[in-house]
Amino acid sequence: MRDMDRREPGDLADSGLRDARGPGSRRAGRVVVLDPDGRVLLLRYDEEPPDGRHWTTPGGGLNPGESYPAAASRELAEETGWRDVALLGEIHRQVRTMQHGRRTVRQHERLFLARIDRARRELGDVAAMHASDGIAAWRWWTLAELDATAEVVWPAGLAGLIREVLGHG
Repeated sequence: MRDMDRREPGDLADSGLRDARGPGSRRAGRVVVLDPDGRVLLLRYDEEPPDGRHWTTPGGGLNPGESYPAAASRELAEETGWRDVALLGEIHRQVRTMQHGRRTVRQHERLFLARIDRARRELGDVAAMHASDGIAAWRWWTLAELDATAEVVWPAGLAGLIREVLGHG
C-alpha cells in the first residue's frame, strides 16, 4: 500500500469540528474500480474554483461511526447502482485540502480496489443521485488515456498507482 497520509489525528469519525488554525477535517472512502480490460471508472465533477472540473473515483465521506471500507462500499453502491461489488483491500491513503460544501476541509482518504467481471459495465439507475451530488459525467478510462489526458484527475498519478498495485510499475 502506498501511504501518502500524514498521521490522522485520533483517526476519529468526522465531528465537523474545525481547528482554529486551519480547515476542518473530513474522512472519505473511495474505490478504484477496474474492469476486466484494466479500465478504471471515474466520475466527473464540474465545480467552482478552487476544486474546478475534475475526475475522481467513486466514493465519499464517512457517516458517524462508519468505517472507511463500509463508507467506500456504500458510496460505490450509491454512485453506480452496483450492490454486488466487493472491495479487495486498501491500496492507498492520502490527505488533500479541498472544498466540501462551503467549507475548506483536509480530507483524509483511503482508496480500496475492486474488480468487476464485465467490460465497461453500465451504471444502474443513478441519474437522480448524480444530479443531486453534482456528478456531471462518468466514463471508463484506460491507463494510457489517464497518462495522456490534460484533465484533472484525483488522485494525481492514478495510472501509476494502479500499475503499482497490479505489479506493472
